[in-house]
Amino acid sequence: MITIDKVSKHYGSFQVLTDCSTRVAKGEVVVVCGPSGSGKSTLIKCVNGLEPFQSGTIHVDGISVGDPKTNLPKLRSRVGMVFQHFELFPHMSITENLTIAQEKVLGRSKEEARAKGVGLLDRVGLKAHADKFPGQLSGGQQQRVAIARALSMDPICMLFDEPTSALDPEMINEVLDVMVELAQEGMTMMCVTHEMGFARKVANRVIFMDRGHIVEDDTKEAFFANPRSERAQQFLAKILQH
Repeated sequence: MITIDKVSKHYGSFQVLTDCSTRVAKGEVVVVCGPSGSGKSTLIKCVNGLEPFQSGTIHVDGISVGDPKTNLPKLRSRVGMVFQHFELFPHMSITENLTIAQEKVLGRSKEEARAKGVGLLDRVGLKAHADKFPGQLSGGQQQRVAIARALSMDPICMLFDEPTSALDPEMINEVLDVMVELAQEGMTMMCVTHEMGFARKVANRVIFMDRGHIVEDDTKEAFFANPRSERAQQFLAKILQH
C-alpha cells in the first residue's frame, strides 16, 4: 500500500531524512518511533505530500507522491491524516467538520454526507455531541472527531502523527481505543507515536528512527525483545522503565 524508497529531505543545509526506505503492506499497522527531532513526523508528512522531499520515491497504492503530474489533493482525499493538534474548523459544528470535505471533495449530497458523519460519530462514541463546536469538547473528544473526519472520506490507509501527545493522560486511552479498533478491522496504518503499549498491542512492525535515518525496521516482537542498535536500546530503556 505504501512504498518509501531511498527518500531524503533537507531544509537548506540541514538534512532531515537520509535514504529512508520501508514498505507498509495492505492491512498492516506500522508504528514509527524515536527521539524528538529524529524525522518521524516529517517522514509521515512526506507520505501524502504535505512535505516535499528532494530525492527518492514514495508510492501510495501505486501512485507516485513526488511526481509533479500527480493530483495531490485527490490522493490526500484517499489517505486519512490525523494530526497532533486535531486541526478541526473551530467555527463549524462537529457535524459540519465531518461533512464539508465529503461534499466538496467527494461530491456527496448533504444528506449522504451527514448520514456518514453521524454514523462515524456514533462509532467513536460522540453522537450526542454532533451539534456542538470543537471548543466545547475535551482534547480527547476532539481527536476522536478528527479520526471520524478522516474515516468519513473512506481512506485506503491512515496516517497518525503523534495523535495523543497533546492530550491529558486520562484522554489518551479513549483515542487509542479507537485506533486499536481500526487496526483490528484491517485498516492500513502508519502511526508516529510514543505509546509503546499501543505498539505492542496492534503493530505488525516497529520502525525506529534517529537523526533522519531508519535505524531499525523489525517485527514488534523482535524490536521489544532484542533491539539491534544501541540507540534503540537506550530509547526503550528510558521509555519502558515507567
